Amino acid sequence: MRNDGSTSVLSPESLRALRADTPGVANVVHFNNAGCGLAPASVLTAMLDHLRLEAQIGGYEAAAARAEQVRGFYDELAALINCGPGNIAFASSATHAYTTALSAIPFERDDVILTTRNDFISNQIAFLSLRKRHGVRVIHAPDVPEGGVDVDAMAALMREHRPQLVAATHIPTNSGLVQPVAEIGRHCRELDLLYLVDACQSLGQYPIDVEEIGCDLLTSTCRKFLRGPRGTGFLYVADRVLRAGYEPLFIDMYGARWVAEDRYQPVETAARFEDWEFPYAAVLGCAEAARYARQVGLDVIADRTPALAARLRRSLAEVPGVRVLDRGARLGALVTFAIDGRQPQPFKAALDARKINSALSFREFAQYDFGDKDVDWCVRLSPHYYNTEDEVDEVAATVAELAGAR
Repeated sequence: MRNDGSTSVLSPESLRALRADTPGVANVVHFNNAGCGLAPASVLTAMLDHLRLEAQIGGYEAAAARAEQVRGFYDELAALINCGPGNIAFASSATHAYTTALSAIPFERDDVILTTRNDFISNQIAFLSLRKRHGVRVIHAPDVPEGGVDVDAMAALMREHRPQLVAATHIPTNSGLVQPVAEIGRHCRELDLLYLVDACQSLGQYPIDVEEIGCDLLTSTCRKFLRGPRGTGFLYVADRVLRAGYEPLFIDMYGARWVAEDRYQPVETAARFEDWEFPYAAVLGCAEAARYARQVGLDVIADRTPALAARLRRSLAEVPGVRVLDRGARLGALVTFAIDGRQPQPFKAALDARKINSALSFREFAQYDFGDKDVDWCVRLSPHYYNTEDEVDEVAATVAELAGAR
């Protein structure tokens, strides 16, 4: 990956083809891929075709007719993160996947959850909820001065506290930081600790290899950099976790068999973490999104997308009154910045009026990070590989114009 703002290996011809596959680029400059990516036309086609089939022959019947294609969801996601199809469970969101995974862990009073200061807001709230209900202790590993978790300090905390769970967010939603999740994973494996990774912002932006990361559980949405539909996500469950008998607190008829009046038996695969009801059109859209990303090439995407962000970050750093907030040894495609003397909603509305899609982040999303940076809000811009260098320059120029307007 290049972080110097240079161009990527994606040829101009390939970029034009990718943009032709992306209907939304004709309407907006979409720099909110960290919120929801623009879907390729093939994802839209896969979903609409299935909805039409449901309308023509019935929902149950359409699911039966497309059973092989539905199984393709598991094959494609497994290929994307280097695991088996049986290790993948569909979820309605990354948060749904995350809390379902947490519900499978038999927490007791004074058990320790060891995490970072940059874990996603919903994960942090879930940890606090577990503390409130079960009396667990939540410990946050410190950061290094340049930004990002201090892995050595985190490893020392692992040895000291023997946590019931180690958790890390690969790329937090509130900055461009890329956390060293594989380094954390190596310490977890050495100490035989359960390890949960939130890959919500990295899936579809970087290659993800669960064997290299060394995680037991991994969650993600499909709507962001993977460019799948909203209302979709998944949970990866390692073989050793399945063999150990972990199961969600509320397991349903899809994840278990009612084998006697007083007994049920979980299924052997990660399907024990799924519910019976599925949005089949969305599942097929996810399968196509994963297939599309693999066809483009995750190495190509991981080269181009952060390079576009680095170009944008460099330009914004030169704008008077703009403070780029991203810190860390490695930075991805989330660019965050504060603006002196401006209010959040009016500034975003001004970008919207220019047909530039962006997002706002607030201190309540990232109490530790925003507290350290002494900001109450920021603008987040997140380009993707189908965006162009000209769009990056246009967005930077627009921010400079709006920041200077009083």
